[in-house]
Amino acid sequence: MTWTSTNTRLLGRRVVLRPIETRDFEQWREVRRHNADWLTKWEPKRLPGQADVIESSEAFAARCSARAREWQLGTGYGFGIFTLDGSLAGEINLSSVQRGPFQNAYVGYWIDQRHAGSGYTPEAAVAAFRYAFEEVGLHRLQIAIIPRNGASRRVVEKLALREEGVALRYLEINGIWEDHVRYAITSEEWEARRAELVNQWIE
Repeated sequence: MTWTSTNTRLLGRRVVLRPIETRDFEQWREVRRHNADWLTKWEPKRLPGQADVIESSEAFAARCSARAREWQLGTGYGFGIFTLDGSLAGEINLSSVQRGPFQNAYVGYWIDQRHAGSGYTPEAAVAAFRYAFEEVGLHRLQIAIIPRNGASRRVVEKLALREEGVALRYLEINGIWEDHVRYAITSEEWEARRAELVNQWIE
């Protein structure tokens, strides 16, 4: 089955999730520039010779095209987190979608520091969970977080997601192989907690 990003909108109480498009470059660049120190310490280092998507509109357009291709292939679903007035507040992504007996995706997110603590990220996460389980038909979602990243861990704590333990040297982040705490939610858990999560964060 093939999904398309065209006109896909996920509605929260205070945020709208939609794919990032080339027309978002200027405000995406402003947000990422403003949050350079806040975000880059938690992200993979840019490879030597790789174009800077923050400063190059061409590289940003290529990024958007790659994300659209992931939608077409059913391997990833990327969303910008926008406030109701259309301002970009962050991103949340369902990536590395695997089918077959696994039916799994990895969830990653970031938020503009100016909106940190607002509850936008857990709200966006619940909207993304609902889409993943009810529209895409996945069975399991995983989130991996560096233990000292308190801001990201507060999101999963607010959602009371199940912790599965620490994966040693799990991902190379900013040039260092970092341990990550792994959290997960399955479709069975979503079904049991759906009303609670949707009522608390969406409706």
